[in-house]
Amino acid sequence: VQLQASGGGLVQAGGSLRLSCAASGTTFSVNTIAYYRQGPGQQRELVARIFSTGRTNYADSVKDRFTISRDNAKSTAYLQMDNLKPEDTAVYYCFARDEVAGPEYDSWGQGTQVTVSS
Repeated sequence: VQLQASGGGLVQAGGSLRLSCAASGTTFSVNTIAYYRQGPGQQRELVARIFSTGRTNYADSVKDRFTISRDNAKSTAYLQMDNLKPEDTAVYYCFARDEVAGPEYDSWGQGTQVTVSS
């Protein structure tokens, strides 16, 4: 499985960015897709997750600001980030888990930098 992440960048506080995660080599529709982030000197943390059913989870820190979605026809997931804050600055990683095959086939995309200036 290959995950191609894109969409990071520099934005002012209050601005928006959309991250994309395009998958290949897998039946995308049966994957849970998640975004994690790792800020400077911090541990990697789960930001948002979308299951094959469409059910979503969010970290409390991003609820009502971030929206994760998926387009199975395009094998792509998106993380829409609105009202960004400086504390959202981190490297963002997309992650895929095949819900049928299990965790031994977990895949990570390359990180994409998101920087929010105050």
